Amino acid sequence: MRMNPKQLQKMLKQMGIQAREVPVKEVIFVLQDGSRMVFESPQVVETVAMGQRAYQVMGEPKVEKELFSEEDVKLVAEKAGVDEETARRALEETKGDIAEAIMKLAGVQQR
Repeated sequence: MRMNPKQLQKMLKQMGIQAREVPVKEVIFVLQDGSRMVFESPQVVETVAMGQRAYQVMGEPKVEKELFSEEDVKLVAEKAGVDEETARRALEETKGDIAEAIMKLAGVQQR
């Protein structure tokens, strides 16, 4: 059973709940393990009830795993004797493999 959006708004208002759609381009959740959930062009609804705001995000997320941390960047930079930006590029090229990045920057040939 589909409800008319105007009827729904009226019912919510009678219950003291305000809801409105929020125009957004992208929503990103950074998870505790460092990975990210990225929602592109999601539908976002803001609800206000009893002074509290809640946001509902609807859409299909893309999950992006973190390949390396800032600590990894600092370690590679220190061990290879390069700046952090160079270390970051090496980690990106080696898909987060710390040892391979250090060896690459140090000029060690891999077999």
